[in-house]
Amino acid sequence: METPYTSSQTYIDEFDPVDYYRAYYDPEEKAITGEWSEFALKNLHETFTSGGVKGDLLIDFGAGPAIYHLLSACEAFNNIITSDFLEQNLAQLQKWLRNDPDAIDWTKTVKLVCELEGNSDSESCKRKIEKLRRTVTKVLKCDALKKNPFDPVEMPQADCLISCLCLEAPCKDVESFTNALRNLKDLIKPGGHIVIQSLLNCSYYCIGQKAFSYLPITKEELEASFKKAGFEILKLKTTPFAEKKAEISNCNGFYFVHARKPCP
Repeated sequence: METPYTSSQTYIDEFDPVDYYRAYYDPEEKAITGEWSEFALKNLHETFTSGGVKGDLLIDFGAGPAIYHLLSACEAFNNIITSDFLEQNLAQLQKWLRNDPDAIDWTKTVKLVCELEGNSDSESCKRKIEKLRRTVTKVLKCDALKKNPFDPVEMPQADCLISCLCLEAPCKDVESFTNALRNLKDLIKPGGHIVIQSLLNCSYYCIGQKAFSYLPITKEELEASFKKAGFEILKLKTTPFAEKKAEISNCNGFYFVHARKPCP
């Protein structure tokens, strides 16, 4: 399936965050991403517990309408700044943080994270939600292709930056992906961490009848990009994606990268 590069304007005009959630995360709709959720949530749980990644500030870059990837992080950081390029995604994030009645419901994902932590009762899940809502202090617009991705906002450097299912969407090629990593590095303190999770060898994904392009990147290209961007890779993990459905995506695997910005 040939998918032309999806422009920023197309995303602005056509990306529906609720349809995206229903296609990939809603258990009532029999979403196909159980494998992704298991992979992503387990990696993040390990990173922010036994992995020892913690601190004052975490920047979440390109969240989409999602909060699942912050559920473990909120136990390890005092403040979280989340962000996205699309106004409709920012609106969904704000709805969830305000506990609006029509916000996207991440309750079942919260339960999965609480199970990883050994406390999956309803009170533990409630406390987790309240903790994340307290810890997210800002919701900002970002752009991965800008030298200062949060321009005109002046950002404090973070102890850790996290990004899931984001950078391959705006980047046309591996060179632009590497440049995006360089831009993100400026947002991180020396000695700080970056955690990126996404799809391997994926050139498109679909929401209903709409196809959006994605940068097909390999494990070898990932390693080279992080090294060229000036990061020290601490962990690079990949896994094949078993439940392949060409009408949804041609992704054939997932990746997790935990890297560090070297001290001078």
